[in-house]
Amino acid sequence: MKIQRRNKANPEFSLAAMTDVILLMLIFFMVTSSAANQSAIDVKLPKADTVADNIPNPLVVSVKPDGSYFVDDNPVTRAQLESTIVNKLKNQTNKSFTIRADENTMHKDVVFVMEIAEKYKFNIAIATVKD
Repeated sequence: MKIQRRNKANPEFSLAAMTDVILLMLIFFMVTSSAANQSAIDVKLPKADTVADNIPNPLVVSVKPDGSYFVDDNPVTRAQLESTIVNKLKNQTNKSFTIRADENTMHKDVVFVMEIAEKYKFNIAIATVKD
């Protein structure tokens, strides 16, 4: 008795596996790109019991304990700070920025940035870390 085998290879190429790989790569890059939005300015943020959802703002103003200001990681003098913020937010639809102040920064330096936001009716967020 002769038994015939059916081991013929199927010449069709299935795109299902490649689609799965591309989808996984897309998810990976989306997750890692959101984590890469951290500022390079070393600021020790104050702790808070509750932290609101991370709402991305187009602009970040960092204040160091020595009173130096940074706009998107670029050093700015106190005299140039207002014009720099206004120019960067001029064409934005969401006129808001985040204040990243070190926990040892003097209160007057943070209030100076907040007064700029109040003067031009910008929304602000203050960055903290969860306890």
